Amino acid sequence: MIDVHAHFAEEGYLFPDEWNKIRSAGVSRVILAGDSVEHTKMHRDFCKEYDGAFFTAGVHPSVTDGFSRGTVAEIKELCGDQKCVAVGEIGLDYHYEDTDKTKQREAFEAQLALASEEDLPVQIHSRDACADTLAILKNCERYLKSGILLHCYSYGRENMDAFLNFGAYFSFGGVACFKNAKKIWESVEACPLDRILSETDSPYLSPFRGEKNSPANIPVIVGRLAQLKGTDRETLERQIEQNAERLFPKISQ
Repeated sequence: MIDVHAHFAEEGYLFPDEWNKIRSAGVSRVILAGDSVEHTKMHRDFCKEYDGAFFTAGVHPSVTDGFSRGTVAEIKELCGDQKCVAVGEIGLDYHYEDTDKTKQREAFEAQLALASEEDLPVQIHSRDACADTLAILKNCERYLKSGILLHCYSYGRENMDAFLNFGAYFSFGGVACFKNAKKIWESVEACPLDRILSETDSPYLSPFRGEKNSPANIPVIVGRLAQLKGTDRETLERQIEQNAERLFPKISQ
């Protein structure tokens, strides 16, 4: 099994105990998502020590203050690491009123261009910004040649086709296990089997309310996704592995 989106940097996990727990749960590969240059470097160093750990390089839209050409240069250098499998997590987050939308859009477009230059897919974070995310993807479609992932997809089945037009993949996590997550359930049901992926967004969004999340919870999440798709867990596990290897070919090298 695979977790395509988790965070370890400065999140208080105890290693190697946590990694042993993850592997014992049957999770063989974890992709650690970069939300800042500093955290990306921490993930890079972690991945040097642990087989099955990979990382993405990028700056989260909520921390784009100070984003510059120098930032792009640092991300570019990190992209050259053999265990860097994507640029991300990048995108737009309009949840807070004081959001600098212009800065977020500039950083998003710059990192999409970098991904194209490095022949890497992108992991996209998009919250309360569906229309602008789609507009930027359309404007930057020439940069999407290596694929895109909408992580923690939350825009409903009604917007899924618009993202599929750009060749998107969609990852779902612990929210799919919540009792009141009808919109997410409908999105999982509508997601094509060859476009679905599993994630935890650890340490956030645990399938168990109030608990710290871990990639060790992937079996619980995949079990719920399989239930929603009307298939058995083992079949969906194999499909998700195939999808992940197609989108992130470096995890198979």
